[in-house]
Amino acid sequence: MGALETGGISFKRDKNTLIRSYSAGRTERHPFLYRPRSSFSRFLRFKKLDYIQWICTVAVFLFFVVLFQMFLPGSVVEKPELGSSPWRGMELVDKDLWYLKEIGGLDFGEDIKFQPSKILQNFRKENREMNMSFSNRTLSRFPYRKPQLALVFADLLVDPYQLLMVTVAIALQEIGYTIHVYSLGDGPAQSIWKSMRSPVNIIQISHKMEIAVDWLNYDGILVNSLETKSVFSCFMQEPFKSVPLIWTINERTLASHSRQYTSSWQIELLHDWRKAFNRATVVVFPNHVLPMMYSAFDTGNYYVIPGSPADIWETETTMALYNDEIHVKMGYEPDDIVIAIVGSQFLYRGLWLEHALVLKALLPLFAEFSLDNNSKSHLKIIILSGDLTGNYSVAVEAIAANLSYPRGTVKHFAVDDDVGSPLGAADLVIYGSFLEEQSFPEILVKAMSIGKPIITPDLSMIKKYVDDRVNGYLFPKENLKVLTQIVLQAISKGTLSPLARNIASMGKNTAKNLMVLETVEGYATLLENVVELPSEVTPPKAVSEIPPKLKKEWCWNLFKAFMNSTHEDRTLKSSRYLKTVEEQWNFMQKESSVSIAATNDSFSYDIWEEERNITMLNTRKRREEEELKDRTDQPHGTWEDVYKSAKRADRSRNDLHERDEGELLRTGQPLCIYEPYFGEGTWSFLHQSSLYRGIGLSTKGRRPRTDDIDAPSRLSLLSKPYYRDALGEYGAFFAIANRIDRIHKNSWIGFQSWRATARKASLSRIAEKALVDAIESRKHGDSLYFWVRMDMDPRNDLQSDFWSFCDAINAGNCKLAFSEALKRMYGIKHGLEFLPPMPEDGDTWSVMLSFALPTRSFLEFVMFSRMFVDALDVQMYDEHHQSGRCYLSLAKDKHCYSRVLELLINVWAYHSARQMVFVNPETGLMQEQHAVESRRGKMWVKWFSYSILKSMDEDLAEEADSDQPKRRWLWPSTGEVVWQGLFEKERNLRNHQKEKRRQQSKDKQQRMRKKRRQPVLGKYVKPPPEDIENSNSAVSMSESL
Repeated sequence: MGALETGGISFKRDKNTLIRSYSAGRTERHPFLYRPRSSFSRFLRFKKLDYIQWICTVAVFLFFVVLFQMFLPGSVVEKPELGSSPWRGMELVDKDLWYLKEIGGLDFGEDIKFQPSKILQNFRKENREMNMSFSNRTLSRFPYRKPQLALVFADLLVDPYQLLMVTVAIALQEIGYTIHVYSLGDGPAQSIWKSMRSPVNIIQISHKMEIAVDWLNYDGILVNSLETKSVFSCFMQEPFKSVPLIWTINERTLASHSRQYTSSWQIELLHDWRKAFNRATVVVFPNHVLPMMYSAFDTGNYYVIPGSPADIWETETTMALYNDEIHVKMGYEPDDIVIAIVGSQFLYRGLWLEHALVLKALLPLFAEFSLDNNSKSHLKIIILSGDLTGNYSVAVEAIAANLSYPRGTVKHFAVDDDVGSPLGAADLVIYGSFLEEQSFPEILVKAMSIGKPIITPDLSMIKKYVDDRVNGYLFPKENLKVLTQIVLQAISKGTLSPLARNIASMGKNTAKNLMVLETVEGYATLLENVVELPSEVTPPKAVSEIPPKLKKEWCWNLFKAFMNSTHEDRTLKSSRYLKTVEEQWNFMQKESSVSIAATNDSFSYDIWEEERNITMLNTRKRREEEELKDRTDQPHGTWEDVYKSAKRADRSRNDLHERDEGELLRTGQPLCIYEPYFGEGTWSFLHQSSLYRGIGLSTKGRRPRTDDIDAPSRLSLLSKPYYRDALGEYGAFFAIANRIDRIHKNSWIGFQSWRATARKASLSRIAEKALVDAIESRKHGDSLYFWVRMDMDPRNDLQSDFWSFCDAINAGNCKLAFSEALKRMYGIKHGLEFLPPMPEDGDTWSVMLSFALPTRSFLEFVMFSRMFVDALDVQMYDEHHQSGRCYLSLAKDKHCYSRVLELLINVWAYHSARQMVFVNPETGLMQEQHAVESRRGKMWVKWFSYSILKSMDEDLAEEADSDQPKRRWLWPSTGEVVWQGLFEKERNLRNHQKEKRRQQSKDKQQRMRKKRRQPVLGKYVKPPPEDIENSNSAVSMSESL
């Protein structure tokens, strides 16, 4: 039986004892140690065995108990028998391995699987729902521009991840995507991206961690590596939270660090990383192992796109290491044949059994090798696996000894990631795991890329890429005799056969471009389902239309010049980044704890000081009151007098309040430009000069230490998230116009979108001065100045006319929405189209809500806008509020009204006969658009005149004030409700209150007159002056006596 049977105790004889000891609890493993009355002890005592023999027997028994404790990696618990294992039906033909078949309760990893959530199915379901018609209205798409994607990298160093994304990007460009590259650091890969005609931008992060990039310009964002987490602070802020984000993670470092965070109670740091994972729409991994390693951060958005050139890249860049000298470095002779047994990346308790089966199959190979002078065989076997318990090497040696392998022939190497040296020393690689994995094993890719022939079981995932006797050997997992035959054919006369060498060469070519097809099609399919394209965007081609040549190999030709250059290992770089993040986090936590403690101490001291000062002040006042009590007469007034004097003091204090610097600088200016914004992500695009003033659409996202206007406090409608999102920046118009005289004192008013600044279309200093000078000189009178042109808008590459462009950005229903809203607004009953003409005369229009006009004209425009928005809301609210779907968009869109309202200023200005002047945002040159003389006969002046709009506004105000309708009505919530009857009602109310106060005063005086007084009980009579003098002289004489 071999070495394990020496010592007088048979291995087979004690296998049942071993199983019982492992199946029992810890307190039952060695019962004879604390049960002196056992049958075994009585046998020893009654048979009167020699004491020394008894000690030796017990020692040997304990030795084997300890040996098999180390032999089994991990404690064995009750599991299904071998019949349910992945190698069911495998024959154990030798009696030496019968005991393995009888050992139950082993785990063979069949339950180790990554079950991704149905991400693609969910997105496809939503897309099918959105393809349905909305209330019998047809949605249309206008191919005005290509879909745009942003690729974000931590740096542009040349590495396998850059190779992967370049290959994917070329395929995406081929089917219609536009790629823009952003990076936190520069590097040699910038030239590669520029050769692909992809713009490259190096992100500059300010000291306030602000990133000046308008991510709303992109239909999707692809982020790579863990080191890009510093950019996530921008993605997690409004208004960029809704942009689809795909985060590709190739590193394992954070998975190992997460366990340290849990053990060291750095839970907040763990939660901070989990927030980043939760922000991503989809988190992509290159294999099925990483999602399980990152299970601590799983929020249900994990997805696997198999394939990565990382292993072949490492081999190509370190090819010089894999030579014949590595045999000697690993301790082998040059003429030794080394067979490496590798397995699954997962560690399970049945792993040792699979290794034992492979070793048994390799045993006949020793007959082909002769022994040297030291009785050592030239055949060496190494087993590469993770060390589950720290003692697996001892178990491997015990298995080899039990199978009668010569001592030192079989060795175990505990490896984690660095398997290059052991694999480089091997001549033949055998995959010894029978677990059906979900992706091609990475260790086989590594072996093939080095140029080693591989022998694997015929697992479904492996058969997909390995052809028997072409680029590898396959054997049926149920019959290990075939494995023996294959090994005998691959190794002939102490060396590899020519067929094995040819197979190794073919395998290397296969590994160089393994799973390129799955990677390219995986990203294209994911983007097709995740990214929701606006109606003006051309949809990309189908995934099947990607040229086959782009799916056959990685783009090695673009990286050929950089393969020999030395770059820092990505794993080390990632580890250093995580260490920096941890140090910063610990420093911040320490600073915050110190500041809290200091704040608490200073707060306690301030309370004590304040209490002491109050006590001293009260004591001083009490002493003064006592001293003056008998000296002065204090007139006491009524509470009403006190209240009036207090109110008078408050009014005087308000009149003399100290205004902030921004308000003082704006005083006297003819123009103030307001910049609506929502969320912290827009702060870097807002101006700080006195000409501009911010208006926050949400109270939470306002800039600190500025005089920005809080829009929800001025208009309660904007505190409702639905209307804040549906109206967008247009809601700022209603907030400013509501009691405008309280905040706006200038004769002209302007607005500028933060997105115009991000697009570099905002006013320059020269243009600002030119605009202010034109306003002061009244050069164009009552005009509309604008500086963002429709014909230069990226959404209008085809230079379409006004209504065509409006239809393009509103799913083809802009004219329908305008017509229905105007008919409802003016009470027109006929079913014909009611659409004001916007002729194409070679001039341009205003977009992005960036314009300036007189304040009086602005109030007139808001008057028209409130009625238009109310009519638009009536026809869209019910469906949009319930389902999130709007017939002005192809997908669910919370900004439903905003794109129609963006162009409304042009319709009002054109048909109300206002001059429209374009201001060049760089030079300040001005050019009139759509001259008023050329509009004659085309304008709907009667529908847009001030008198008509004012009468309509008063009618609505009278209805809102008088009838108090119970139906849902938006108009009263968008601003002031004012009509002539309201003034009369307020005047009557004031007169009534005045009369009421006068009557109350009369009643009070009347009550005081009729008040019953207490009659006098007695009267003090003052003595005459003579009596007083006599009494004083008598007192003085008595004192002298």
